[in-house]
Amino acid sequence: MNKPTSLAVFSLHACPLASQEGKETGGLNVYVLETAKELAKLGYRVDMFTRSQDASQPHVVNVSPNVRVIHLVVGPEKPLPKKEHLALIDLFVKAFFDFAKKENLSYDLLHGHYYFSGLAGLKVKRRLKIPLAMTFHTLALMKNLVGRTTEEKEEEYRVSAERKLVQKADCLIATSISDQAYLKYLYGAPQEKIAVATPGVDTNLFSEIPQVEAKKEIGAGARHKIILAVGRIEPLKGFDSLLFALKILLARNPRLKNQLCLWIVGGDTSEPPALWSKELKHLEALRRQLGITTSVKFVGREPQKRLPYYYSAASLVVMPSHYESFGIVALEAMACGRPVIASNVTGVSSLIGTKRGKLITSVNNPLLLADQIEDLMTNGGKLTQVKEELKKEARRHTWTKTAQKMHQIYKNYC
Repeated sequence: MNKPTSLAVFSLHACPLASQEGKETGGLNVYVLETAKELAKLGYRVDMFTRSQDASQPHVVNVSPNVRVIHLVVGPEKPLPKKEHLALIDLFVKAFFDFAKKENLSYDLLHGHYYFSGLAGLKVKRRLKIPLAMTFHTLALMKNLVGRTTEEKEEEYRVSAERKLVQKADCLIATSISDQAYLKYLYGAPQEKIAVATPGVDTNLFSEIPQVEAKKEIGAGARHKIILAVGRIEPLKGFDSLLFALKILLARNPRLKNQLCLWIVGGDTSEPPALWSKELKHLEALRRQLGITTSVKFVGREPQKRLPYYYSAASLVVMPSHYESFGIVALEAMACGRPVIASNVTGVSSLIGTKRGKLITSVNNPLLLADQIEDLMTNGGKLTQVKEELKKEARRHTWTKTAQKMHQIYKNYC
């Protein structure tokens, strides 16, 4: 590339620096930040635009050479419920143009993440006459298929917005093969418009730490056999099924009562339980109903740099999600040499297979989930053998490779 291609990345509701700023984070935040850093190494100048959620944070953050995060002041500078961002799209677009004018900036390409950002991107695309790439991360139709609460169900407006973006964006970048298929068959996306750039993993950060050291760092006992779950605390993650599975395992193996435990990393547990989120309260109530209070620990949110200690301290990692467009947690766990049990509705499920963990066909079958966990936990020798295979597979999926794929998509589709 002769000159840096100027890329504007929109992540309206999810700040790419959320983990560093102590906020709730997920796969979208990580995907946006890590691909931006790697694209810059390929010659891009990348500005990531998001809504400011904290007036005490700088509005412009230089992340690395040619990579910035710009926090636009759009609405109140505080966290808002996700759906409230819909009303802020026009203000976000205006703030973007004001910033670009003030800094005398121009862009060659837009990339929108999630449908809010895509709708903002369409308005900018029309005015600047530049291509728009779109990554949805989750799809409303799929969320409505498996949504377990009213709050998780998406309104018709989002479905219509996603259909509009499928037609109006210049290219659609799916995060998995299954995501690509859903776009094609459920949304009528033209096959020639869809490409796949699967998420990666930072193998410099996510690598195995000696288990004794890792357990000491996170305050776990030396004899603890930890089942680990990592993610946002929401019904779609299926963590309640995991609590049922743990109850079954402890009933089958009473001698493990003081050793076998479940640690859940995610959610805000800094407040008193009375102020916890609805789903966290549900899990807490379930923990008490099942009589496994001392065997389940709600860790709360942890920054990315701390996660390798949790993965390395664990015996295995479980992702019992009802729907995941991909599932970066699985790659992070594998990079730390830990097998993964995942539902077969996750985009990452094709990477797991029998050598690297287990796939469960139904999250709502805690007996099956307990069987899968027990099989891996009682095969210590087998786990030792597959560690290198797990790490090797993770090394095939670096963020460098994701960015290289994205660069090719930009060139070929946009």
